[in-house]
Amino acid sequence: MAFDYKKEYKEFYMPKNKPGIVTIPKMNYIAVRGKGNPNQEEGEYKQSVALLYGIAFTIKMSYKGDHKIDGYFEYVVPPLEGLWWQDGVKGIDYNHKENFRFISMIRLPDFVTKEDFDWAVDEATKKKKTDFSKVEFLTYDEGVCVQCMHIGSYDNEPATIEMMDAYAMEEGYAIDMTEGRFHHEVYLSDPRRCDINKLKTVVRHPIKKLK
Repeated sequence: MAFDYKKEYKEFYMPKNKPGIVTIPKMNYIAVRGKGNPNQEEGEYKQSVALLYGIAFTIKMSYKGDHKIDGYFEYVVPPLEGLWWQDGVKGIDYNHKENFRFISMIRLPDFVTKEDFDWAVDEATKKKKTDFSKVEFLTYDEGVCVQCMHIGSYDNEPATIEMMDAYAMEEGYAIDMTEGRFHHEVYLSDPRRCDINKLKTVVRHPIKKLK
């Protein structure tokens, strides 16, 4: 049976719909950077997602070809994630999505090295005849965060974020979004196939201990 990160690491992917504190270890990702409104049909965000999955499935299916990855085991591709920010804005302004900057990403299994990633980019470029030069190997050490399962439209996230902020303060923490720590979303539902009111999204914010 294929290893499923959502089931094996429920503390990261399946939190309750009330805030909690979690420490996220350093992880490697396939990543694409971009900007603009994620809902724009031909925008950078939707293009980035296509690039991510092109590499993710090249790595996943590598065992069927000549490139053998040390320690490989069959697994379910982890969910799509996104780091989001807006220049000059504290937090997120949902009324101005055109100003979004983002890093779209998919977690890599620990057995995938930078060399394996580079092979996958070359392989996908040749087979799919697509430019994958925007895709990068990203290591993100997120650290201590407050997170919550958000149910419903992305536009309704501010209510969940308010709960997260209040909980973090009660527990002696402050929100700590900086140039290297971002508003983080983990997408557990496909908005093309799911009722908008039932969308499941893990919302995560970095925090630091109050002095």
